[in-house]
Amino acid sequence: MSSVPRAISSRDNPLLVRVRKLAADPGGYRKAGVLWIEGEHLCEAFVAKGGAPAQAIVTDAGWQHPGLRALAARAAAVALVPQALMAGLSTLESPAPLGFVVDWPGSPALDPQAPGVVLDRLQDAGNVGAILRSAAAFGFGQVLALKGTAALWSPKVLRAGMGAHFGLRLVEGLEPDALRALRVPLLATSSHGETAIDALRLPWPCAWVFGHEGRGVSAALAHQCSMQLCIPQPGGQESLNVAAAAAVCLYESIRQRRGHPQPG
Repeated sequence: MSSVPRAISSRDNPLLVRVRKLAADPGGYRKAGVLWIEGEHLCEAFVAKGGAPAQAIVTDAGWQHPGLRALAARAAAVALVPQALMAGLSTLESPAPLGFVVDWPGSPALDPQAPGVVLDRLQDAGNVGAILRSAAAFGFGQVLALKGTAALWSPKVLRAGMGAHFGLRLVEGLEPDALRALRVPLLATSSHGETAIDALRLPWPCAWVFGHEGRGVSAALAHQCSMQLCIPQPGGQESLNVAAAAAVCLYESIRQRRGHPQPG
């Protein structure tokens, strides 16, 4: 890898124009074939999972920081830019001093046997990223996003995912019928479910289904689920958003796998 930076001082430099387009278009990575990831934490997470960045962009001040310089030097090429130019690339309120351009891994075929999560038209990038973090934390290595779900590799979802992307099998753009290829049971939560998630033994492996923030899981997809369960909320209100509900469900699966099932 090269640690010798190439100084860029023009806003109209082709590399910077390309990155600005990536940052502005949530689904632009699909056409470009590359991702823009920014910030030390995400860049470190990418490298820690064996990623090889094609391009690093680092500010003048960032290059003077030994840790950031070493991280930037992991890239095949390094561009050094003034802070003002980095601000034009960033999707953050406080622009990070470092970002990577990396190859988009594409959308692989789904693994029929893998424990996973299904996202049914979730719109909020923060919710999607938070669910990816929970999936990675609790051992659900596959995330299947149906058409209408926020772009999984968009800058906002990447930021909310905090590096979870790089350890997951992410399949997006699926039609509901594609889920019929799964050989694991689908589980969904519903406010109308009569059985609590901790009141019976949950199957493993399985795939948890989480639906649109306002409309929930579609009726057609709910019909494919082998269980529709509820999350006990003794406070008396349906106050959990979808990301919080996902964390509860995924944790309950791992809790039972660790040998603490509820009799049932």
